[in-house]
This record gives sequence, structure tokens and C-alpha cells, in this order.
Amino acid sequence: MGSSKPKSSILMFVVFLCVFATAQRQQPIKTVVVLVMENRSFDHMLGWMKESINTLINGVTGDECNPVSTKSPRKDSICFTDDAEFVDPDPGHSFEDVLQQVFGSGSGSIPSMNGFVEQALSMSPNLSETVMKGFKPDSVPIYAALVKEFAVFDRWFSSIPGPTQPNRLFVYSATSHGSTSHIKRQLAKGYPQKTIFDSLHENGLDFGIYFQNIPTTLFYRNLRKLKYIWKFHQYDLKFKRDARDGKLPPLTVIEPRYFDLKGIPANDDHPSHDVAHGQMLVKEVYEALRASPQWNETLFIITYDEHGGFFDHVKTPFVNIPNPDGNTGPAPYFFKFDRLGVRVPTIMVSPWIKKGTVISGAKGPAENSEFEHSSIPATIKKMFNLSANFLTHRDAWAGTFEHVVGDLSSPRTDCPDFVRFLKVKCSRMECLIEGRARKGSLSSLKVSVCKNLRIF
Repeated sequence: MGSSKPKSSILMFVVFLCVFATAQRQQPIKTVVVLVMENRSFDHMLGWMKESINTLINGVTGDECNPVSTKSPRKDSICFTDDAEFVDPDPGHSFEDVLQQVFGSGSGSIPSMNGFVEQALSMSPNLSETVMKGFKPDSVPIYAALVKEFAVFDRWFSSIPGPTQPNRLFVYSATSHGSTSHIKRQLAKGYPQKTIFDSLHENGLDFGIYFQNIPTTLFYRNLRKLKYIWKFHQYDLKFKRDARDGKLPPLTVIEPRYFDLKGIPANDDHPSHDVAHGQMLVKEVYEALRASPQWNETLFIITYDEHGGFFDHVKTPFVNIPNPDGNTGPAPYFFKFDRLGVRVPTIMVSPWIKKGTVISGAKGPAENSEFEHSSIPATIKKMFNLSANFLTHRDAWAGTFEHVVGDLSSPRTDCPDFVRFLKVKCSRMECLIEGRARKGSLSSLKVSVCKNLRIF
């Protein structure tokens, strides 16, 4: 009997060590890299990967259809196909457009996701089929490879049912401060809310914004302060060098090229920009991170600001979504920020992620929590143990994803340096980029380049 206490003490000590070791293993990330692309829905970009890459993905089968008129749904309809290509003109994605896409033209209060064709027809007869097309995996080969190798989130929504800038504001501040559209005067003045950048700075942690032509993060007024001036870097001059030297800050933001510049095409995926250039950007960032000494401590997040008017079959969440800060949208809708936007593609990359991971629902903190753009500041707060409060009620509610890197006891050593048999169809430019990776680098691709175009 006298030896039971020492045995119990030893057992408790062993349990403590196991719990402590598990906690240590679950927080391996010291650098979070975020790339937010533009205006594509999940089904449009990744939906067909369910069929050929991973059946666990909540994607499409081809049976998804939208009526030409939601007032007469039994009449003609258009079904989802796999022949997406260059898109012009740009589909509708204003607050009013998304309202019709999600609810139809009736007065329903439950999302039906059956108004995409009808809304597109109101803009142009040519758009009705365009919004019901998705890319074959071979047409977005970088994403296909990353989905196979790492994690895809198939229930990640834009933060509001509206356009680019309000959603981008949510990514780093968990609110758009009442905006549901692009208000030029307010964008010029800057939005006043606190950001995750401020929280990091308060905790003595660094961040960096690597931009290509304009940094949209400057729409946050706080980031215009003199103390943050050295946080902004020209992507082409600094990103690869900082990655190579192991100097990427804890939060690293990559801003894509939002418009053509001196003959160099935009690479943000916003229609009418060709997604081939977006694929090249993602490839370039991945390669730089994969070769970096920081690779084993890095999480790379790729998402899209909003769906851009393209069809998605998953109903947008609309029950008990918290208003971030008490603001409401302008007349005539007076939106209360009480429902989310359309589902968008989200991929996460890290050597700590199991191959072929599919993450669907959030695991709290609330029973109805969802993954949306506010999940990014919420998770950064958690991963870096920031002492600052949540930014708004929205990031306090949003699902967090730190568990995506919590299943492995050590980083993988089999993460690819390259994507095999790369084929990217550039529909507008009538070219085919083909190649096989050699010597472990995507840069060694043999490329057939379109006339007057430099992709590499």
C-alpha cells in the first residue's frame, strides 16, 4: 500500500508530459501567409474536384440546375457544366445582385441558390451559361495538386453577400464597418476599425504586406500610420528574398496584381482576368515557401474575397449570424449583417497537414459557427496567443482552423517541390502551357508561351 502514492505521482507526471507534448505539437505554426484572390465561387473553381480528386469534397455532379426564371421554375433551366473558360463580361456581384442569386426574384427568406441564371440574364444573354460553368481540375492544375496534397475547406463563406472591398475588410478586421458596396469617399478616407495587424503590433509581433501594384490593406486607416510604413514591401523585390532568407514575418500578406501593369497581366483571378495567371502566382508563392527555411513552421492560406456572381449550390448561412459591431447597411436594404455570403474556394498548405484533408463544418466556438473570412483573425489570435480582445462579435463567433495542423506529430517530408505534368489552358490567348517538372522545380517547366505574353 505504501508504494501506491509514488506510482500515482509518476502516472500523473507521465500524463502531464503527454498533455504538454500534445499541446506543443498542436501549435507548430510561426508564420501565417495569406493570399486572397478575387471573385470566384467554390463550385466554379473546385467543384469538379469531387469527381476526380476526392469524393469527400462537397462539390458538383452536373445535376445542379437553375431556372431561367425563378417565377416559372418548371420552364427552361441551365445546368452546371465543366467547360469554364475566359469570362467576359464580369458577372454581377453587388449586394442587390447576390440577393437575387441567393433568393430568386420572389420574397422568400430561405436561400434557394436558384437565381444565378435569372440574375445573369438580366445583365447579358451570354452570361446565363457562363455563371453555370466550372473548371475541370486540369484547367486549374496548381489547385488540383494542392487539394490532393494538403487541405481544402468546402464550407468557407464570404463574410457578406456582396462585392470585393466589404469582404476584404472582414479578412483582417472582422467587419466592413457598415459597408455593403464600394464607397469611394470612404475608401479614400480609410476605414477606422481595429485590425488584426494592430493586435499583432500590440503584442510585439511583426507583419508584412507584399503588394504588386496597390495594397488594398491601406483601406484600413490605421495602416496609414507612420509606424507601419516599413511593413509594406514590393512583392517582386522582397517576397522571394525574404522567404529564402527565412525573414517572413508572423503574418505575411500577399496582395495579387489587381490590374494589368506595363504589359504584365493581372493575376488576381477577377474576371475578365485569365485564371492561368492566378495559377502562376499561387505556384510562385508555394515554391518560395517550400524552399524557405521557415517551411516547417508555415501555414499558407489561399481564399477568395467573394464568389463574383458564379453559381454555388451550398445554401448561404442565415440563422443567428452575429452582427459584428452594431452597424447596418445603407438604404434601401438596411442590411443587418446577419447572414453570410456565397461559398468561396479555400485551400490551406503546410507540412503539418495530412495529405487529402477535407474540412467541412466548424467545431465551434458557437453551435452555429461557420468558416468565413473572420476566421482568419480569430485563428491568428488563437495561434499566436494574442492578449488583445476579439476585434468584433463576428470573429468571436467564427470557426477557427488551428486544428488543420494539429493531427501530425512532426512535419511531413513528402511535400512536393513541383507539380507533375502541368497543363494550363489559356482560353483567351489560345495557347497551351505544357511541361513536366524536372530537377524538383516548377521553374524548369518547358513552356509554350502565347504570342506577346510572358507568363514566367
